Amino acid sequence: MSRCGRLLSVLATLFLLPPPGFAAEPQARTIAFTYRVTVQPDDTAAGPMDIFLPIARDTPQQQVLQVRVEAPVAGDFGNEEIYGNRFWHARLAEPPDTPLTIQVDYRVRRYRFGRDDLQQASADYGPDVQRDYARFLQANQRVPVEGELIRDVLADIPLAPSDTPVAEARKIYDYVIDTMEYKKVGSGWGNGDTYWACSKEYGNCTDYHALFTSLARARDIPARFEIGFPVPLDQKAGRISGYHCWLELYLPEVGWTPIDASEADKHPAMRETYFGPHPANRIHFTTGRDLTLSPAQSTGPLNYFVYPLVEVGEARYSGVATEFRYRVLGTATAAKTPGHRAP
Repeated sequence: MSRCGRLLSVLATLFLLPPPGFAAEPQARTIAFTYRVTVQPDDTAAGPMDIFLPIARDTPQQQVLQVRVEAPVAGDFGNEEIYGNRFWHARLAEPPDTPLTIQVDYRVRRYRFGRDDLQQASADYGPDVQRDYARFLQANQRVPVEGELIRDVLADIPLAPSDTPVAEARKIYDYVIDTMEYKKVGSGWGNGDTYWACSKEYGNCTDYHALFTSLARARDIPARFEIGFPVPLDQKAGRISGYHCWLELYLPEVGWTPIDASEADKHPAMRETYFGPHPANRIHFTTGRDLTLSPAQSTGPLNYFVYPLVEVGEARYSGVATEFRYRVLGTATAAKTPGHRAP
């Protein structure tokens, strides 16, 4: 970000009011969510077709009260083995000759995450963290955790030997926000690629959080990628144009804690809100990168999994349309989240 851009960000932090809907932020919201997929016919495609849809599950910030799948074909629920993600899978002998629509209707209770005391955590990690959280310290295909690039970026962050993991995480958070610019221009953004984020310094939520993940893991802070859909606080119903993603960091004395650098950059007045506490303005679908389902897909690991995966033979099928809608059924001003889940 240019010097002018940083100045504008500081001014926004000082003078902008929070976005509409944050003033009376609910502690919990009950949301009806519709995930609709239409597979279009294609006369050129031949062979068996596999359809995989991600399925939302319970987390400390949400309870999935109802899942109902309406489909003209038979399917089964499955579980991805590494992160425990759920999915629905159907196998067809051949692609459909007329449009095939599958709709998944949810009722989800989403909670505000109330982690407002992070700065009070002063401990370092115990000796078991490297063992118990190893998967959240390793590189992904697009997210390196070592090498010259990562060392050069870390050298630009004023880390000190006396910093606790929470203090280091906050400095990385501020660096990512101050360096990156949220925009979708040209091609290359949206893959969650640390190399892209470092060279272009712009992108969407996946690019922000790829950079954050690389830097956090390089400092031995466990970080896990989460993705789902935004549900605005200032509207009771509407259509959702696309996904949103964020991170959770495992911090001593605190546990898994959500971080959302891209939303903080888009709404400078909310920078504190998105480091630890989190509004009830999203639904979580899946965790992790480089995902292999079971039965395994033919086209290689998924960079992330929030949209349908449709394959014919060993190729991805492009004739797929999606629609996502939500309706807020109710809110609560006092609610208690279920608590942290295991790694």
